[in-house]
Amino acid sequence: MGRKTKVALTVGAAGVAAWAATKVVAKPQPRPQKEALEFKDPVVLSHRGGMKNAPEHTMAAFSKSAELGVHGFAVDIRLTKDEEIVLFHDETADRTTDFSGRISDYTLHELKRADAGYMFEDEEGNFPFRNKGETIISLRELLVAYPHMLIVINLKDSPDTYEGSLMPSKLWRLLEETGAEERVIVTSAFDEQTDRFNLYAQHKVATAAGNDEVKKAYAAYSSKFGHLYNPRADLFCIPEKLGLFPMNTESFITFLSNLNVPVYYTQVNDRDTFEKLLNAGAAGFITDEPGHAMEVIQQHS
Repeated sequence: MGRKTKVALTVGAAGVAAWAATKVVAKPQPRPQKEALEFKDPVVLSHRGGMKNAPEHTMAAFSKSAELGVHGFAVDIRLTKDEEIVLFHDETADRTTDFSGRISDYTLHELKRADAGYMFEDEEGNFPFRNKGETIISLRELLVAYPHMLIVINLKDSPDTYEGSLMPSKLWRLLEETGAEERVIVTSAFDEQTDRFNLYAQHKVATAAGNDEVKKAYAAYSSKFGHLYNPRADLFCIPEKLGLFPMNTESFITFLSNLNVPVYYTQVNDRDTFEKLLNAGAAGFITDEPGHAMEVIQQHS
């Protein structure tokens, strides 16, 4: 046996020994149960109200999807000039309204004058919601209008911005005032934002994983050291793929489920994909087509 072979075997044996030692010592801690996630059947949340059927983040969209029997909504929030929390996806108002410029440059009162249905186009190329009175709405309005709905709240403003630095405390104060702590899930692409939010919430509110936490979990799952992973979020809201990595496998869902972390899939809009993910163990969906999702789930119930 050559010297290189002996070294390789020694290193390999050391790696196996290290793995075995961590298996004995490590005790992964499942996440405590949160009331907002206590559903027996798969959950359907309309994405921004169900943006395939009505202008996103409008009462028209929320009412249409509520009539379908969805469990709730997934919304994006931003902060206005007067530090009110509004439902809005983009940084600027151009793409969905007849206004232009940054959301943070307007007060809530000023934004209320925007036509939130201005840019919505149907399959025939018509604009059926223009000048129909649809307005930008605040998160407070949504919480009050739908007091029994589950709402996933995505903090869009970057933590490096002035608005982003204020958002965690502003959001916590609003949830306290409206008594909504146990029926919302707070998330952000920036894990730092949910960490900041928890400085105020003290883990009383369910949170979903940001980009870094998702990558960390997948790295642990795909290695031989998954038993060392302790989740820092109560839920994963993820697409089927993250870059080149598949997030939609039954084994990955099971890996997280064993830690009491359910998986809601985003960007799912066709029946075949709903079926496939339900069979793999998905706990819910955030979709532009809530009607399709409800039909599939009802067929499976």
